[in-house]
Amino acid sequence: MGKIKTLADLRKMREKLKSETDLRDKSEHPEDMVQIKVAMATCCIASGSRETMNYIVDELEKRNVDAVVTQTGCMGYCYAEPTVEVTVPGKEPIVFGYVDEKKANEIIERYIKNGELVEGIIPMNYRSIEETK
Repeated sequence: MGKIKTLADLRKMREKLKSETDLRDKSEHPEDMVQIKVAMATCCIASGSRETMNYIVDELEKRNVDAVVTQTGCMGYCYAEPTVEVTVPGKEPIVFGYVDEKKANEIIERYIKNGELVEGIIPMNYRSIEETK
């Protein structure tokens, strides 16, 4: 671990440790929880995915929504960054595009909490390699 020189360094370390602990605690039965993957490749970060992810993590905590939030690489939808994949228990994953704070709020309130579909879904037009085996 590097030296802590500023308050920002301390906050960064705290958040990292907290997210690692949360992920370990939640990883025993992730299929029973909402799973959110935020694309964090270079194009994603340049489009604001870091801010989107931070907003999602903060809002889920404020609203007491039990979810596992993780980072992933490029989902292949660079034109629609930031992209977020949401898997609600018992449902197929849905990828949302152009997810800023306003869209993230709508996804949390309407889709995750109330089960309503919202605008911004990127349709799946192919099958993954794993599905075709």
